[in-house]
Amino acid sequence: MNRAIRTLMLIGAWIACILGCVGVFVPVLPTTPLLLLATFLFAKSSPRCHAWIVSTKVYKTYVEAFKQAGGIPASTKVRILTVSFLVMGASALIVQKPVVWVILGCVALFLIYLMFVRIPTISIEHVQAARQAEEE
Repeated sequence: MNRAIRTLMLIGAWIACILGCVGVFVPVLPTTPLLLLATFLFAKSSPRCHAWIVSTKVYKTYVEAFKQAGGIPASTKVRILTVSFLVMGASALIVQKPVVWVILGCVALFLIYLMFVRIPTISIEHVQAARQAEEE
């Protein structure tokens, strides 16, 4: 692969990785898709960076189950929604503007839609079985 393309992919991977990590705390940024993109781009551009990202806690928490088993365990969904709603609630209290409340409300509805409609809920056992199958 061309060195310039690999460099651009590596830069894109780091941007997606940073935004994905910020997305853990900022509900508007979609953590899992950004980390999936970063993982893909690292795999294509830097084996060392790819090995690093798949070993991180944020990857294992937000991406691994989705990638291996096609869904997210209920406990992880609860944690994602709890952190997101706490951050959005704090934002709503700090910024006392109706337009911000409307935006945060829309983000909250979108998160609920993602967690309950778009992203399948899987059992912890399903994740463990998928992890074991991948190791074998």
